[in-house]
Amino acid sequence: MSDEPQQQSGDPEPRGRRPRDLPAGAAAPGPQGAPATDTTGKKQKKPRRPKRTGWRRAVPTWRMVLGGIILIALVLIGGFIAGYQLVDIPSANASATAQSNVYLYKDGSVIARDGEINRENIKLAQVPLTVQHAVLAAEDRDFYSERAVDIKAMFRAGWNTATGKGKQGGSTITQQYVKNYYLGQEQTVARKIKEFFIAIKLNREESKSHIFEGYLNTSYFGRNAYGIQAAAQAYYSKDIGNITTAEGAYLASLLKAPSAYDVVTHPENKGTAVARWNYVLNGMVKEKWLSNTRRAAMTFPVPGPVKPANSLSGQRGYIVQAVEDYLVQNDILDEKTLATRGYRITTTLEKKNQDALVKAVNDNVMAKTTTERDADRNVRVGGASINPATGHVVAMYGGIDYTMQYVNNATRTDYQVGSTFKPFVFTSAVANDSTTQDGRRITPNTFYDGTNKRMVQGPDGPTGYAPSNEDDVNYGPITVRTATDKSVNAVYAQMAEDVGPGKVRQTAVNLGIPKDTPDLTASPSIALGPATASVLDMTEAYATLANHGRHGAHILVDKVTKDGTTVDLPDRSTKQAVSRQAADTTTSILQSVVDGGTGTAAQGAGRPAAGKTGTAEEDKAAWFAGYTPDLATVIAVMGQDPTTGVQKPLYGALGLDRVNGGGTPAETWAQYTGAALRGTPVKDFTLDLESDTDDTGLPSEASTAPGNTGQPSRTPSRTPSSTAPSAPPSTPPTNPSAPDNSTATTGGGTDTGASTNGGTDTGGGDSGGGNSRGSDTGGGETGGVNTGGEDNRGGDSRGGDSGAATPGGLLEGARGTHAPGRP
Repeated sequence: MSDEPQQQSGDPEPRGRRPRDLPAGAAAPGPQGAPATDTTGKKQKKPRRPKRTGWRRAVPTWRMVLGGIILIALVLIGGFIAGYQLVDIPSANASATAQSNVYLYKDGSVIARDGEINRENIKLAQVPLTVQHAVLAAEDRDFYSERAVDIKAMFRAGWNTATGKGKQGGSTITQQYVKNYYLGQEQTVARKIKEFFIAIKLNREESKSHIFEGYLNTSYFGRNAYGIQAAAQAYYSKDIGNITTAEGAYLASLLKAPSAYDVVTHPENKGTAVARWNYVLNGMVKEKWLSNTRRAAMTFPVPGPVKPANSLSGQRGYIVQAVEDYLVQNDILDEKTLATRGYRITTTLEKKNQDALVKAVNDNVMAKTTTERDADRNVRVGGASINPATGHVVAMYGGIDYTMQYVNNATRTDYQVGSTFKPFVFTSAVANDSTTQDGRRITPNTFYDGTNKRMVQGPDGPTGYAPSNEDDVNYGPITVRTATDKSVNAVYAQMAEDVGPGKVRQTAVNLGIPKDTPDLTASPSIALGPATASVLDMTEAYATLANHGRHGAHILVDKVTKDGTTVDLPDRSTKQAVSRQAADTTTSILQSVVDGGTGTAAQGAGRPAAGKTGTAEEDKAAWFAGYTPDLATVIAVMGQDPTTGVQKPLYGALGLDRVNGGGTPAETWAQYTGAALRGTPVKDFTLDLESDTDDTGLPSEASTAPGNTGQPSRTPSRTPSSTAPSAPPSTPPTNPSAPDNSTATTGGGTDTGASTNGGTDTGGGDSGGGNSRGSDTGGGETGGVNTGGEDNRGGDSRGGDSGAATPGGLLEGARGTHAPGRP
C-alpha cells in the first residue's frame, strides 16, 4: 500500500484547477490564502492593473462616481447648514410704505401718481372657512400637510420655464408669503436663495395658520387692494366676513393675474377669468371642501365697478391703466413688481396733443350731450393718436372720467370697426397682385358691381353671402375708388373674396391688427369690419399705411427708472409689412374719401389727409380713422348703457337721427389734428403708386349680374398682371353667419354721405348732394355711364367718374397723377 494519502472515491483529481506547468524560476503557488513565492522563497509582487485604453478612458470608474456623489452631497449639506446659519428672518419689507409710481408726459410734467396703498390686516378667524379653502384650492392645496419648500415643484417649474412652456410657479404659500412680507418681487437668484432658507426657518418657528394669515394680508389682488379684506371691499363692497363662496373663489382666482382677471376693467378677458373661477371651485370639490350640489348651483359673481382714487380722475386713470398694461404685456415689469411702487415712468404722450384731443372731444361730443335726451347717457368716446415715423402714442382719450367710466375706450376690444377695415382689403389686393373673378387686375380704377345684395361669387360659384349696401342703395358698375368714397359693401365683400379672405386677414395682421382680435375671421364678410379691434390697434394699422407700409409696434413708454436705476426697455424694430406701392396706393384712394367721399368733414384739419369712415352693426359705434404724413389718429363714438354695460345704438344721440363716421368722429378728428399740428410745416403725401393698367373694362356680364348665382365668367379682358390668388373656400361664411339676403352683416358697415347741419345723414348713399339722380337702379349707371356728375358734392365730378360715355372716359387717373381733362 502506498504511503500517499488516498483520494476520496469519485475524486480522481485534487479539488481545484490543476496548475499548469510553470516556467523555470516561476513562483509556485503557496497554500490556499498564502501569498505566492518565487523559487528563492521571496514573496512575489502583485502585478499592476493594465491601463484603460480607448473609449474606456472617458468612462468614470465606480470609485469616481461614488466619490463625486459623496462630494456633491457634502457640498449641499455644507451649503445648507451654512445658509441656514447665515440667513436670518429679516424685518418686514417697506411695501406697506412704498413710494408712489409717478407717470410723466414726455416733457417731464406729471400726469398722475398712484401711491395710495389700500390694505387692512385681519385675523384668519375673520375669513370664512370656504374662502380660505378657495384660496388653498387656487394656490396650494397641500399647504397644511406639506413642508415649507416643495423641491419637486421648484425643479418642475424651472424645467418648464427653461423648455419654453412659459413662466411657471413652483412656490408654496409659505414661500410666497416670505416673498411678499420679507423680501420683494425681484426675479433674482439671490432672492430665491434667501426665500428658500427663510421659508424653512419660518415654518419651524411659526404655525401654518399664522403663515396663512400673513399671506392673505400681504397678497395683491388688483384694484390697488393689498390683502383679502381690501379686495373684498374693492370688488364687492363687503367685509371679508360677508363674502360668499362664489365670491371668495373669484377673489382667489385674482391671485394668479390680478388686473388681467378683473372682468370689469378687462371685459375681453372674462372667458379666461371664468375658467379660472371654475378651476378653483372644482378644486374645492375634489378636496371635499365643497359639495357637488352647492357647486352646481353657483353662478359667476360679477364684481362691482372700480372705485378709483380721486388722483386718477379725468384722463389720468385711463393713462395709468394703459401704461401698466403696456409694461406688463411687453414683459418690462410684471404686475406685482410694479405694485411695489417707486417707479418713475415717462410716457410718449405729449401734453399739447393730449390737451388738444380732450378739447376736441369735449367740443364736438360731450358739449352736445344733455340730460334731457336718454340716448346721450349712452355716449362713449375713444381716441388715440400715433406718430407714424416713431410709433409713439402722442395722445389718448379713454372716456369722460376714469372715476365715472372706468373702461378705457381707447384699448377695449368689443366694438366692431365697420368700414374702417375696408382699406386693408384694397391694400391686400395691391400687395398680392390680385385679380377679379374674371381676371382683371384690381386697381383704383377697376370696375365692380355695386348692386345692393349682390351675391358674392367665388371661383366655384355663389358663396351664399349677399351683403346689403347702406340704405339698400344700388350703385351698379362702379370703380374701386368711387366704391371706397361711398363705402359700398357689395364691392368690398366681392373684393375680399377675389383677393382671398385669408390673405386679407394676414394683411391686416401685418399692418398692426392683433391676430387674436375677436371676429377677425377669414370670410368675405371680413371686409365689412365685424372684427372688434381697439381704437389703439386701428391707429397702429393706419399709422403703418401713413408710414408707407413699414410697421412697428406702437410705443407708450419712453423711460422707466427706480431709485436712479434705469429699467431696460425693448428695442423697437420695424419691417416692411406691405410694399410701399400697396400702402401708398391705398393712401391715394383714402385721400378721395376726404376730398369728396364720406369723410369730407376731415378737411377741417386744414392739412392733406387720408381717411375712412365706419359704422358698427346697428349703429352701435361710429368711427373715423385717418392720417396726415405726420400723424395717424382714430376717433370712435360708441353706445353703451351705463347701468348694464350693454352696447346700444346711437340713434338720437347728440341730437342727430344717426351718428355716422363722417359726422361727429370726423369733425373731432379734424379739430384735434389741426390743433396738434398747428405751428408745424404743412406736408403733402409723397406717394409711390401702383403702375396704372389698361385693365379698365367693365366686369363681364355673367359675373356682375345682380343676384347672379351662376358660374362667373373666367375669360379675362386682358392678360392679368399676375396669377390669381388660390381659390378660397366657397362655403358660406361662418362669422357672421350667412345672411338671408336681407341685411348686411355689419348693419351696412358704411358711412355714406357727409354730415349736414351738425352731422346728420339724410338719405343713404351720398345723399346730401350725392347721387341726386335718384335711385341707381335702372338706368342710373347702366353700362357704367354716369349722366352728369356722380357726386354733386364734388365726389367724382372733378373728372373722375363723370363725362365720357365709355369705360375709358369714366376712369380717374391714379392718385397723385392727373387724369385726362382733370386740372
